[in-house]
Amino acid sequence: MEPNQIVKHMRLATTEVFTTMLGIELSAGDERTELTAPAISDGVMAFVGLAGPWSGAGVISCSAGLACQVCNGLLMTEIGSVNEEVLDAVGEVANMVVGNFKTAAEEYLGPMGLSIPTVIYGRNFTSRSLGGSSWIVLPFRCGEETIEIRVCLTPSKEQTTQRGGYSHASALVA
Repeated sequence: MEPNQIVKHMRLATTEVFTTMLGIELSAGDERTELTAPAISDGVMAFVGLAGPWSGAGVISCSAGLACQVCNGLLMTEIGSVNEEVLDAVGEVANMVVGNFKTAAEEYLGPMGLSIPTVIYGRNFTSRSLGGSSWIVLPFRCGEETIEIRVCLTPSKEQTTQRGGYSHASALVA
């Protein structure tokens, strides 16, 4: 899958989820490539892993204020500070965005699975990816706020097969 296809499908997945599910209009910024894993100075970050013939992750990161706006749009509430509902909502939105991207990417990369979202909230933290691949970063503006969608994909080292909904390394499958 070419980087321009990744950008196209991730942009489409993001704008569809935000417009349809949250009623939030986004304007896309210029994509870039980064060699380091995502970091954030103050806010919320949600990771969703991808696995199959290709593996990696999709990440959503935003400020605490925008995370509350995402939650309010999804749950039709008025929450003003980060709590469990906000973290759950950001995780669910990450799952929807990365899931929509995965569906489009499977046409090029073959069947893939998604992990359960992992959501982190705090100040001045850095993540680390052991895969060593670069990240495609897609910034979006939402009013005065920015949300970043990141994706990292690399060919898997071992071929996997599907059995009963679980992926197993082919070396372990009889």
